[in-house]
Amino acid sequence: MGWIGETVDSIKSIQIRQLFIQAISLGMIVTSALIIWKALMCVTGSESPVVVVLSGSMEPGFKRGDILFLHMSKDPIRAGEIVVFNVDGRDIPIVHRVIKVHERENTGEVDVLTKGDNNYGDDRLLYAEGQLWLHRHHIMGRAVGFLPYVGWVTIIMTEKPIIKYILIGALGLLVITSKD
Repeated sequence: MGWIGETVDSIKSIQIRQLFIQAISLGMIVTSALIIWKALMCVTGSESPVVVVLSGSMEPGFKRGDILFLHMSKDPIRAGEIVVFNVDGRDIPIVHRVIKVHERENTGEVDVLTKGDNNYGDDRLLYAEGQLWLHRHHIMGRAVGFLPYVGWVTIIMTEKPIIKYILIGALGLLVITSKD
């Protein structure tokens, strides 16, 4: 029968106890990943400690598919820093450079204006309607490091969902048919 026949026979021969053990193992893997993510959030001070660059707006510094590591400290944001921010009404964070900083004299709060290195103008067209500056609560973190091209896996699975389903199915089949 070949590989497919052996796989089907293997699935049929699974005992309840084996299935229970494999389900617990899968649950532990998922839980471990969540714990690691939450620990990274606590250590970095960022709600999303790792992001993928999704466009070419920051080239040549960062290319599409690069993974950025973020950190958010209490230090004031300065012009020239690369930040990741959320805009009201948009789900996907944006990675751009701070080009202007406006400090309010009465409160000491800092407002920032951003721009993609590869873009012609500033980001005011990307901000929410009527918004001219980003405030501290919009900033998710500052880029402190990156891994080139590693984020392409995420981009491919987002743009071509069939690949994601094939990969999940293959991993599920591998877990079900593995022998202890």
